[in-house]
Amino acid sequence: MALPVKDQLRYWGVAAAVFALLLWALGDVLLPFVIGGAIAYFLDPVADRLEAMGLSRMAATGLITIAGVLGFVLMILMVVPALITQLIDLVEILPSLFKELRGFIEKQFPSLLDRESSSHQALVSLGETLQSKTGDVLQSVVASLGSAINVVVLLVIAPVVAVYLLMDWDRMMARIGELLPRDHAPTIKRLAGEIDGVLASFVRGMGTVCLILGTYYAVALMVVGLQFGLIVGFIAGLVTFIPYLGALIGGTLAIGLALFQFWGDWVQIGLVAGIFALGQVTEGNFLTPKLVGSSVGLHPVWLLLALSVFGALFGFVGMLVAVPVAAALGVVARFLTSIYLDSRLYTGLDGLKQEDE
Repeated sequence: MALPVKDQLRYWGVAAAVFALLLWALGDVLLPFVIGGAIAYFLDPVADRLEAMGLSRMAATGLITIAGVLGFVLMILMVVPALITQLIDLVEILPSLFKELRGFIEKQFPSLLDRESSSHQALVSLGETLQSKTGDVLQSVVASLGSAINVVVLLVIAPVVAVYLLMDWDRMMARIGELLPRDHAPTIKRLAGEIDGVLASFVRGMGTVCLILGTYYAVALMVVGLQFGLIVGFIAGLVTFIPYLGALIGGTLAIGLALFQFWGDWVQIGLVAGIFALGQVTEGNFLTPKLVGSSVGLHPVWLLLALSVFGALFGFVGMLVAVPVAAALGVVARFLTSIYLDSRLYTGLDGLKQEDE
């Protein structure tokens, strides 16, 4: 005899509460496992294709691991040194940048240095606020340096977890399917398939979009001669998965640096602005529709809300699980909406009369 709906809802509610409590309490510990699981999920279709070509699961996993290690080493050798070099250069020239900025303000905006002007008083107030927060910032930096060992552990554990999960992915999914409640297994499998479709379209598609746009921004900004163009392009590509945020942050940084570096050369400044305008047009009209698709079902506002809420509740781990949770909730919401539209609560007496007829 099946459990009453009320009891089933109670059990599922308790399970959801326990999951949220564990995520909140063990967020830092779970981080490498969440990242490893995400990597395994991302690469599972590649392993399936290699299996279809005749390789065993172990051989497919080994080939993917070797390719991943080689790609990581190439990135370390080719990209990371340039990033580190630009960061070091940025730190070294910061004092001279501030001097040049003061001269730039004196020449272009002399009113800002007038002690009686409201703009000068606003800048002074901002400087005092920043100075008062310096201690907190330094304390945060020290704490971040103290957690460097966690980064090393993350870089070691996450790939190992990903390899083991990738090797056993199909068996784990089959086992989970066997453990589903028999009365609801078909419905749960159908919803899981829809959730997987949403995640496959969004995560894998947006990952490709981020990579393409990040590479484009970095190369294009360096070609036009913008200082620190590689860092700006890297940041813009990294946060592109958050709607409009990549273009906003990257464009603001790039145009701000261009105004400072190329002031008076409006052609160069226009080229920098044009790079981001072209990137946005390409993303909105070609990359996102082709690689992500229009039927993903993750509205930008819903995604931003999920990232904000889960980031505030569970930290960085919450932001990592925000996208799959948002996709799952979206699929479940559409499923519940379809049930509601077929229910007597929605159709009322008219629906009951039509059934009788």
